[in-house]
Amino acid sequence: MQRLSLFPDTTRVTDKGLSIGGCDLSALAADYGTPLYLYDCATLDASTTLYREALSEHYPAKSGITYAGKAYLCLAIAQWTQKHGLWADCTGQGEIAIAAAAGVKREHLVVHGVNKSSQDLESAFRHAGTIVVDNLTELDRLISMPASHNLPDLWLRFQPGLTVETHAYTQTGQAGSKFGMDRNNILISAELCRRHSLPLRGLHFHLGSQFRDPAPLGPGIGRALDLAAEIGFGSEWTLSPGGGWGVAYHEDELPQPDAKKYIRFIAEAVIEGCKQRSLSLPTLQLEPGRSLVARAGVAVYRVGTIKRSGDRTWVLLDGGLADNPRHALYGTRYSALAVSRPSGPDDGMVSLAGPYCESGDVLAIDLSLPKVEPGDLIAVPVSGAYHLSMSSNYNGACRPAVLWLANGQAQVIQERETPADLLRRDHPLY
Repeated sequence: MQRLSLFPDTTRVTDKGLSIGGCDLSALAADYGTPLYLYDCATLDASTTLYREALSEHYPAKSGITYAGKAYLCLAIAQWTQKHGLWADCTGQGEIAIAAAAGVKREHLVVHGVNKSSQDLESAFRHAGTIVVDNLTELDRLISMPASHNLPDLWLRFQPGLTVETHAYTQTGQAGSKFGMDRNNILISAELCRRHSLPLRGLHFHLGSQFRDPAPLGPGIGRALDLAAEIGFGSEWTLSPGGGWGVAYHEDELPQPDAKKYIRFIAEAVIEGCKQRSLSLPTLQLEPGRSLVARAGVAVYRVGTIKRSGDRTWVLLDGGLADNPRHALYGTRYSALAVSRPSGPDDGMVSLAGPYCESGDVLAIDLSLPKVEPGDLIAVPVSGAYHLSMSSNYNGACRPAVLWLANGQAQVIQERETPADLLRRDHPLY
């Protein structure tokens, strides 16, 4: 079944229905309730191994992998990054606090952000090994901070003026983007770093997320290497060409984009570009957030209502927009399987939607499924990235419980929110 390949590596169809990581999904839903998010350890481990082995094969100098915290970050995920020697990319003091509490090593913590507050920068000073400087105002703040002589390493975020083929909301490297600095401001920043003896160690750029063709990265790498030559980096410096490599969310998007092809392209472009410019090979630091974690995650919902409206059959679930806003934001097409009858005969086209008071609260339009009834469970694959990290309490929704699945065991890594949690920050007026 083609749709199964969207699910984690350990997904199996048993006589009870779907299982992941050796755990029966129906039993998990009975024990922990729905909506429920599942993360498969084996899929995460395999994705990391793929990146590490491909970098080792194609890039002869030092290299590393950074997990993008914005994809999904909690204590358990941050601890998992350290088990594999990954860096953690954090934006703001909240993510930094999670990483620090999880024991992320200082040298493995890199801080991003386009408008870092003074609190963000102070947290970065205490916990991070690298700060990615987005703009001249931020650099001025760093220079004026009392402990500027103890700064973490600095990378400058370059805006190459290029795009990748993806949704307009996830393009980040084009001219006019809110992210990074153009060539002139990068050179001004480098001169300020020299003048104030700041530890400038590298360049970073990011063209966008959820793309499949690495070709636009070639000119981006070329422009970044031109800048590196002008700045005059020595033998020890770092280049991070970001991440953003895509994943398939729907069977119509299969096969999965080839991460090995992506890594090989970047490695060869950096090697050849440095040779042409007589530059030392940098440490190559990749940021494959989504393509590490997205397919490891699955969301499980329970069917509440089925109704016909015009020519469409709506299967209404107990979750949607509040835990996964990606369809509303980007028009993402999701797929799904019926947990108890994943390989059952199709019973026609249905559309999956949630309980919230928005017409955009939709997960899938016109998806073929076996006959489902109220009370049945639906599993939505590729739910590991940019769901829970973008979730909300819209309509008073309580965020789902999250389980870590490994070797037939399920472990809670985030508790389900309760109405009491929603009230904890509130104070009565009367």
